[in-house]
Amino acid sequence: MDVLNRASLFVLYQLSLLVGILLLPVAIGLRRAGLSLPIHRVVERLGEAYDRTAAEP
Repeated sequence: MDVLNRASLFVLYQLSLLVGILLLPVAIGLRRAGLSLPIHRVVERLGEAYDRTAAEP
């Protein structure tokens, strides 16, 4: 079960990075309009969660 959890977090983290890269042009346009796209929060949280599970024995 731990392996499945770790693998799913890794996949979700990688997908969040991909979505962040793909949405970069949208985020730049929104920033010019004075808005922000909070994809960085998702990436950070998934990265931290994966790091916690990867550090467990």
